[in-house]
Order: sequence, then C-alpha cells, then structure tokens
Amino acid sequence: MGIIQKQSISGTIYSYLGVLLGFITTGWLFPRFLSTQEVGLLRILVSYSVLFAQFASLGINSVSVKLFPYFRDPAKKNHGYLGLTLLVGFVGLLLSTGIYLLLKPMFVANAAGKSSLFIHYFYYVVPLILFTLLFSLFDTYYRVMYNAVKGIVYKEVVQRLLILAAILLYFFKIIDFQWLVILYVLAFISPSLFLMGTLIRDKMFFVKPDLNFIDKNLAREMFNVAFFGILASFSGVLVLNIDVIMVNQYLGLAAAGIYTIAFFFGTLILVPSRTMGKISSVIIADAWKVDDRKTIMDIYRKSSISLSIIGFLLFIGVWGNLDNIFHIVGKDYTAGKYVILFIGLANLSDLFMGVSAHVILNSKYFRWLSYLLFIFAFLLIVTNMLLIPRFGITGAALASLISKYIYNGLKFIFLYKKYKFQPFSFKHIEIIIFAFVAWYLSTLIPVLNHFIFDLVVRSLFISIVFLVPVYFFKVSEDINRKAEQILRMVFQRK
Repeated sequence: MGIIQKQSISGTIYSYLGVLLGFITTGWLFPRFLSTQEVGLLRILVSYSVLFAQFASLGINSVSVKLFPYFRDPAKKNHGYLGLTLLVGFVGLLLSTGIYLLLKPMFVANAAGKSSLFIHYFYYVVPLILFTLLFSLFDTYYRVMYNAVKGIVYKEVVQRLLILAAILLYFFKIIDFQWLVILYVLAFISPSLFLMGTLIRDKMFFVKPDLNFIDKNLAREMFNVAFFGILASFSGVLVLNIDVIMVNQYLGLAAAGIYTIAFFFGTLILVPSRTMGKISSVIIADAWKVDDRKTIMDIYRKSSISLSIIGFLLFIGVWGNLDNIFHIVGKDYTAGKYVILFIGLANLSDLFMGVSAHVILNSKYFRWLSYLLFIFAFLLIVTNMLLIPRFGITGAALASLISKYIYNGLKFIFLYKKYKFQPFSFKHIEIIIFAFVAWYLSTLIPVLNHFIFDLVVRSLFISIVFLVPVYFFKVSEDINRKAEQILRMVFQRK
C-alpha cells in the first residue's frame, strides 16, 4: 500500500489543483463569458473525441495493465512494449477516424437546428482523437512503470492552465470564439506532447517492438485481453459521455451546456478515485500474478473506506453550498440543480465500491468487467431514452443514478460470489451518519451577507463537523495516519 498511498496523495493534490483550475474555467468563467450553446459545443467536441479515441486503442491499454509484468525488463527496454502499443494505436486510429468521418451525414442530420454550431467545428474532433489516443497510451505506459502522477500533472494542471489562458484571451477580446475553440483543442492536445517529451527525456521512448519475445501463448492471451478490453474501455467511455451526447441529441447544445456545468460539480467527488485507481490497478495486477488475495482484499477494503470519507465530505460540501454555487455560475444554470444531486449520489456508489473494477479487470475473470460495463452502457442508453424526453437534463442525471446503482450492485455480487470479497463494515454506516449530521447542521446556519463569505464559513463548518468524528472514531487507518503526520509537522514547526 506504500506506493498507492504516496502516489494517491501526491496525485490527489495535483488533481485538486486541477479541480480548482477547472472550477475557475468551467465553473466560473465559461458560464459568464460563453453562451450555454458554446459551453455545450466545447464539451461535445471532447466527448466525441474521447469516445472514438477509446475505440482506437483497440484494448491495448487493458493489455498493458494486465500483462505488462511479463514484458517488464528495463535491461531489454521492456521488449519494446511502448512501440507495440503505438503500432496497435496507429491501426486503431485509422479505423476510428474513418468511422467518424463516414458518420458525418448522420451528425449533420441530427444537428439540424438545435446543434448546428457543432457541424461548423466537426473536423476539430479528428486531431483530438489522435492526441487523446496518444495520451492514453503514454499515460498507461507510465502507470505500469509505477508513475501515475505525471499524466495527472499534464492533464489536470497544465491543460487547464492553458484553457484558462485561452478564456482570458477571449475575455479581453484578443481572440474571437473560433480562436478560443482552436486554443481549447490545442490545450487538450498538449498533455500527450508533454508526456512524449518526458518519455524521451527519461530515455524511456523505446519504439522498436520486440515481436520475437511474444510467443503463441502470450499472443493468444494478449488478443483475448485486448478483445474484452475493447468492450470494457469503450463501454466505460460511452458511460462517461453518453448522457451529454444524448442530451445534445434530444435537447440541443444549450441544454448540453447547462448539463456540462452541473455535471462538473456532481463529479468533483470522483477526483481522488482517479489517482487511486490508476496506481492500484498496477499493484493489483502484480498481486493477482502471485495470487496474493490478502493484499487485493486489503486494497479493496481500504480504498472503499478512504474514498467514501473524501467523497461524502465533498458531496455534502457541494450540496450544502448549492445556493452559493448558483451565485457563481449564474441563474441560467439553475435548471441543473438536481443534475448535481443525482450525479453526486451516483458517484458516491462508485466510491463505496472502491477499486472493485480494477480487482475484476486484473483477475482471471476480467471478461466479466466487459460484460458488466456493456450492461451498464445498455442501461444508460435505455434509461436516457426514457427519461430525457420526459424530465429533460434531470432525466439524464436520474438515468445515470439508476444505471450506476445497478452496475455497482452487480460488481459487488460478482466479487462476493467468486472470491468472498466485500469492502463494507459498520464504518460505512458511521460515515453516512457523520455526513448527514454535518450537512443537516449546516442548513441551520443563517444565510450570511455575501455568498463568498457564506461559502467559506459553511464549508469550514461542514468539514470540521464531519472530519472530527471521522478522526476520533478511527474510521480510516490511512486517513488517521496521514492526519497525525500533518499534526506532528505543524506542532514540530512551532
């Protein structure tokens, strides 16, 4: 757990720095300086590029996480594994961009009227597909080399600083909206270029694959993992993007823009899980290789408790400050109130399940994660089709809530039946009680004169009332240990 704790902490720090920058851009500047339709366009460009880039990887990232331990040999340049991933990615890129371009008539027909702005920027998605693919390949390679933080720095911090610079140039009328879109695309391209540069600088950019190293058994296993990896990764990305895509299809770019801003606040609670998942997946893969189930169960249980604590703190912090949030983003976005609630509740179920997806993915039953994600994606599409026409953007969020609870329930049942793994204890009930009490007591605080002052006071109150009992009841060993380290550092300095 040492590597996981160290990289999770540093990665989470960078991630929250990225969240702060994301709040400044997505949560504050975008709603003030862009129309809801323009905000929707920026999100749709990224959603389509991520969707097609994930297919372009052809499952090689799943192969990397699960089977890289067999290639790991620094003296032999890891048998040119990076070059192999780039070769697979190039083939996938040709397929995915070809499909995207062939689908243009369908996009044009669906965009008529309510989303016509997207057609003007249709081809901007192509370079985004390429560089989103490259980032995923390079980032996964760094992850299996036990460095999950580099990608986080470039993606969460550097990219968002560039977006911030672009929106400020637009605000000061130095550039027009078209140039804002161009700079926005370049900002999303930049992390892959930075990762490539660091690979070259660190003398890890070995692009000549050692195909002779791959025997028939390993090749068969790689194809097997890759096939189900395509299903799992594509379904996973579809899950993350299908709601905004379907909101755009049914309701138009303006509604997609409102949904985008509300969705941002609903997903804040997931930030720590991204870092923990990235590095945990590699450790779990190594543990499965030697059938070390004790380590796997320990990671599963501790990740569930730690993520639930952080997730609930953020959730009650956001929901308790809802009026202050809408002061910041503007009244045009108040229709997203229940999007924040339902997306937040949906994501809490993810945090309760800890790193369960990585446990399944790296086990001998890895195919089942593909099946479960496929069911999840199917549920999302069906529930969105049923609920968006009736409830608008709130229906999309409710669809996510229903589908995600079913999906996480199936993951829980699967791991318990196969391995008797389950992460829950009385500590989870304590977390829920402490969170509810902290949120309820915060509602008794009268609204203060200025919304910024109110936000600060209310947030501090919620944090103290929630975290103090979490600490004294020793709900999480890892969080208590870290808190005690911080306290020692503070008092020693004095």
